[in-house]
Amino acid sequence: MNERAEAFFRGLDGATVALCGLGGSHLPLIRLFSRYGARILACDKRPWDALGEETRAALRETGAQTCLGEGYLDRLREAQWIFRTPGMPYRLPQLDAARARGAAVTSEMEVFFDLCPCPIYAVTGSDGKTTTTTLLAEFWKAAGRTVHLGGNIGKPLLPEISSVAPGDVAVVELSSFQLISMRRGPQVAVVTNLSPNHLDVHKDMDEYVNAKRNLVLHQGARSRAVLNADNALAASFAPDVRGQLRWFSRRERSEYGAWLRDDGMILVGDTECFPASDIRIPGLHNVENVLAAVSAVWGDIPLPVLARVAREFPGVPHRMELVRELGGVKYYNDSIGTSPTRTIRGTLSLYGGNLLLIAGGYDKKIPFDGLGRAVAGNVRVLILLGATSQKIEDAVKAAPAYRAGSPEIVRVSSMEEAVQAAYERARPGDVVSLSPACASFDLYPNFAARGDHFRALVQALPEP
Repeated sequence: MNERAEAFFRGLDGATVALCGLGGSHLPLIRLFSRYGARILACDKRPWDALGEETRAALRETGAQTCLGEGYLDRLREAQWIFRTPGMPYRLPQLDAARARGAAVTSEMEVFFDLCPCPIYAVTGSDGKTTTTTLLAEFWKAAGRTVHLGGNIGKPLLPEISSVAPGDVAVVELSSFQLISMRRGPQVAVVTNLSPNHLDVHKDMDEYVNAKRNLVLHQGARSRAVLNADNALAASFAPDVRGQLRWFSRRERSEYGAWLRDDGMILVGDTECFPASDIRIPGLHNVENVLAAVSAVWGDIPLPVLARVAREFPGVPHRMELVRELGGVKYYNDSIGTSPTRTIRGTLSLYGGNLLLIAGGYDKKIPFDGLGRAVAGNVRVLILLGATSQKIEDAVKAAPAYRAGSPEIVRVSSMEEAVQAAYERARPGDVVSLSPACASFDLYPNFAARGDHFRALVQALPEP
């Protein structure tokens, strides 16, 4: 029994709690807070019919009041507690007004940090967050600990806080949207890398970087921070680290963190760990993820456990996932490629010349110059769909290596058309990869739904 958590929940009795955004992280809180006597005010931009049956059922069962549609924040003045969904801008006028009158504006993850009795390992970055977070969880599971895995990775942890024991380990992935208001640091913080992202929501790059900085800024002296020595923005957090600092690197030696020697051996300091070739998931970007995860737990988990997990870990769905080999052509689902850097460091770093790339999607206001150069040098056929199609095509054609018709550029309007275009153009020995370099929100609710659709379409392709 977590007495601090129980005291917090009992304190909600009779209070009005506004849940702003009724997505995955808030749905379990409707029933949780209601059990402790809170009055729920459910706020969402969507109308009732668009909420989904599970959400509507929870609202009916708990007797929650709703404020839906365009004016969904109009009743926040009634609430003593306001939980904002991670994607909601922190400085909305309605939230500032609520703070001014004394309401508590918080989030599911902030409260979890306040109440969690066990060590928290938290991971952020522009790319590699989910793989690194999942690796950390697998390390600790293999070491025999009970692990609570959640955050931006898709599972809210506050609903299970009462069952978290001091001897457990919490491993969380945190986005810039979650971190922008965070004022408490984890025991161990990992920053995988930083590059332009989410500039459709953040007012500028400085706000995005400073949101990420909060992960280390609020740590104490007994904490640990793991930073990427090869990434200038991540490395710039070093002056803010108050506890132990561990660097990981593919390019240079690290005294206390993991690094990659020229011969392919992974070391921590002078201690040889295992060859990078033992890592099951492909790509140098995944070597970096392993370096980050090993650095975070070095000295806490025996080396043989770390080596075994690195050899056996199959990766996370939608990340360089082999869907099918058909007629000598391999089809990969890399729907997690939601930014240019992720696609460059992933799919475009592994395949060259024989690659058919499906890209494009929602516009996060990120430049595509680097993607254009990488595509021009590595892709045989570029299949574009979504809102960013023209921007990506322009960037490819502006690249020095581009020649008319190389790559062939095909514009389509749906994933069905994209998969069919790839199927018709692929030859034995080719690789077809969905790695969009963009978010999915113009056509799909999230990258997982996009990847699932691609996977189903590929599985349905007939034998040639």
